Amino acid sequence: MSARFYADLPLQPGDSVTLPERAARHVQVLRLQPGDLITLFNSRGGEFGATIERMGRSDVQVLITAHDPVEREASRVVHLAVGMPANERMDWLVEKATELGVASITPLMAERSVLRLKGERADKKVLHWRGIAIAACEQSGRNRVPVIHEVAALSEWLATLQEAPFAPRLLLSLGPNTLAWGQRMAGVNHATDLTLLSGPEGGLSNAEEHAALARGFQAVSLGPRILRAETAPLACLALLDVKAQP
Repeated sequence: MSARFYADLPLQPGDSVTLPERAARHVQVLRLQPGDLITLFNSRGGEFGATIERMGRSDVQVLITAHDPVEREASRVVHLAVGMPANERMDWLVEKATELGVASITPLMAERSVLRLKGERADKKVLHWRGIAIAACEQSGRNRVPVIHEVAALSEWLATLQEAPFAPRLLLSLGPNTLAWGQRMAGVNHATDLTLLSGPEGGLSNAEEHAALARGFQAVSLGPRILRAETAPLACLALLDVKAQP
């Protein structure tokens, strides 16, 4: 397989285009040369074969040769809303969630969140996570980059949700009388979009869980073991994709 690069450009066979700075830099780091073949995708469907035409000091020109409509998306559209884990764990979560096919990620600040971001610092983090998602798509073969939303407070995010009677909303919970994953998913259509809410280190507070339930979320448990904040949502993504396979 040729090296894959994300290019946020209109791509059409027969066109000669200049690669965006990030992609051009990676082409140069790999020491590719004119005549070498690469693969491009722009998150608008499929991928494109391309041939390097010219290597400048800071720019790379390529000729788009073909379009392949192949898609490698997960079987179900899953939107992940997650209480941001601290340190580099959020980076790891974004990377692995992208590999597992998540459609979007909303980073949330909850009552027990260790990581709190606002203003310019939050904007920089979101750009950083978007870069991680792009790199994960390039590596994994995905042709559609998941949306990384702006950082939001959990309470404010819940208030923005519209009624979605046919789109299940799941809340990972350690509370008593929470249904097991298999029981909760037994009646959910495999083709249905789904929103998954997972808390930060320490989980969501009782008040936050009640607020989520009031917005249509259903509490679900992954079992008796307590998983880390970055592990639990990934386990759910893996289960959802496997269960949705024909």
